[in-house]
Amino acid sequence: MASRQGGGAARADDWLLLAGRLLIAALFLGGAAQKALEPGQVAGLLAGWRLPGGLVWAALAYNAAAGAALALGLAVRPVALSLAAYCGLTSFFHLIPSDPWQMTIFVKNWAIAGGCLALAVAGAGRIAWRRGPRAAHEKGRPAGRPFRRWICRLRAATSPSRPRPRR
Repeated sequence: MASRQGGGAARADDWLLLAGRLLIAALFLGGAAQKALEPGQVAGLLAGWRLPGGLVWAALAYNAAAGAALALGLAVRPVALSLAAYCGLTSFFHLIPSDPWQMTIFVKNWAIAGGCLALAVAGAGRIAWRRGPRAAHEKGRPAGRPFRRWICRLRAATSPSRPRPRR
């Protein structure tokens, strides 16, 4: 799982990003498991908002996929942005001012959204599973498609940290 972006050894902040990603991923993977084991609870919550109970399965799939992506470090920025929006949206299911427990969950959802926004800014860090054209570029190899190869060459030629290739 741990390939290194741009070479070099992982630093302490890379390990902290990994820890943060794994902790947030655990929340969503745990949420997926909870929905799988007790879908009736979430279906009841959805019914209270006049939404179809079948949405529990879409939420389960999203939670599982997004949690796995964060854990592996795949597409962290867009996944984290979508999770921040998801947390903001789902927080309103718990906006019940007369119930302190539900209000705590409401606030926690916004705190998790903040952590996801921080991940969206920071990205995966150096300790992440890398695949595709970006990974190929980071390892100094051209990517598979001609346009992407051209982009990788352009980035390599204009990167201040790398010497320009001679032709």
